[in-house]
Amino acid sequence: MSDYVGVIGEALVDVVVSDTAVPRAHPGGSPLNVAVGLARLGETVLFAGRYGADEHGQVIQRHLETNQVHSVLDADELSSSVATARLDPTGAATYEFDLDWTLPGPDELWERFRTVMDQLDGQQDLAHLHMGSIATMLAPGAATVMEMLRRLHPTATISYDPNCRPSIIPDRAASRARAEESAALADVVHASDEDLHWLYPELTLQQIVVNWQALGPAIVVVTRGATDILCATAEGTWEQPIVPVEVADTVGAGDSFTSALLVALHDRGLLGAAQRPRLRELPQAEVASVLAFAAQAAAITSSRPGADPPSREELDAAVAAHPNTGDTADGARRRP
Repeated sequence: MSDYVGVIGEALVDVVVSDTAVPRAHPGGSPLNVAVGLARLGETVLFAGRYGADEHGQVIQRHLETNQVHSVLDADELSSSVATARLDPTGAATYEFDLDWTLPGPDELWERFRTVMDQLDGQQDLAHLHMGSIATMLAPGAATVMEMLRRLHPTATISYDPNCRPSIIPDRAASRARAEESAALADVVHASDEDLHWLYPELTLQQIVVNWQALGPAIVVVTRGATDILCATAEGTWEQPIVPVEVADTVGAGDSFTSALLVALHDRGLLGAAQRPRLRELPQAEVASVLAFAAQAAAITSSRPGADPPSREELDAAVAAHPNTGDTADGARRRP
């Protein structure tokens, strides 16, 4: 694939705890998971997320290197961030965090992106930037991220996943305002139903996706666990079938969905600011095909423990084995 995809957000170590298994630790953080998912699907990925020069930081660094994700930041002197994920009997996770979100200023951060791109080959540019979770909300790094989005918007498409963390940022009104500001800069938004119910407890999901799509994104997608996906574009809103799967746990499933969604759009030549008009005019049948690809990636990740997204070969094989799993608009149900 041509051009690079950038991801900004937290890198951390997930410690997964349940009543049925011994605790296990592995690298995670929603943006890091998205970066790894993109790389496993064939993208050249530049990742901006801080980690320390400690044992946890070494785990994160090895994970990035093993998956050929290019980190634009070196390990720093602060402690690496840790999230404790507690699984309920269904495999769903709730999180507790101990993290720091410190970044260089926007000029320095962009210079580090530019340096890594020059080291790779210097011939391609950043076609797309993904951000989410605490990246746009938690000080002090949030100010850098928002300025980066404004600067890159004229040249790159942008995706956003709010991935709300009330235990870190409990101010609902402030979170809502920043989420709307971020969504307005984005071309593609993926949120969970839990995110949106927390942000807007007084509204239905249907109302929220319509409102957010009106802010400017070409596509707003809501994943709802075992319930069908809700999508809004300029053509309207509809429900897209999920891919049934026996769930090991849901850690990283939404991030795999985001990665595959972006890859499917890149496959169609729809990333990069010059492609915005085409992205906004994408017909429902084509969006449905993109969502089916993303849903298959999420299903694969849900079928095994931890945030372990599929390779491109694995995902292509699964799609080929289930060619009719919501792959056309005929499988989608339009909402009134």
